[in-house]
Amino acid sequence: MRGIEVEQESLLSYISVEERVPKSHPLRPMKAMVDAVFTDLTAAFDRMYSERGRPSIPAEQLLRALLLQVLYTVRSERMLMEQLDYNLLFRWFVGLEMDDPVWDPTVFTKNRDRLLAADVAEMFFRSVVERARRGGLMSREHFTVDGTLI
Repeated sequence: MRGIEVEQESLLSYISVEERVPKSHPLRPMKAMVDAVFTDLTAAFDRMYSERGRPSIPAEQLLRALLLQVLYTVRSERMLMEQLDYNLLFRWFVGLEMDDPVWDPTVFTKNRDRLLAADVAEMFFRSVVERARRGGLMSREHFTVDGTLI
């Protein structure tokens, strides 16, 4: 029997973003590793931010988003924000709930620049690479792709 297409949107979802990501997805161990790195960077984060003023994008979420940009070769921060808006895997990895708003690309860039100026982004990426190396997750194999337009 042919199923019926329902065109009315659901108002609620009873399945969390966490449940939608397969238990065997390769980003799961990466997320655990990244969270461990954040524990080491807590003091650096505390030094960067004032106790007063408006809250900014959490440094942890910003760095997770930048890591996704590298891992999935997202060409720009504007495209990264687009992916965060509708890609459930990206939302889960970054720590955004289904209803959380995605940041404006300009605000994201300004917050990213703060992390770069404080060398926190470099410390983060170095720590992630070092943990991946120690965990045997890196390889010396490589390949080259010729990007010549024919």
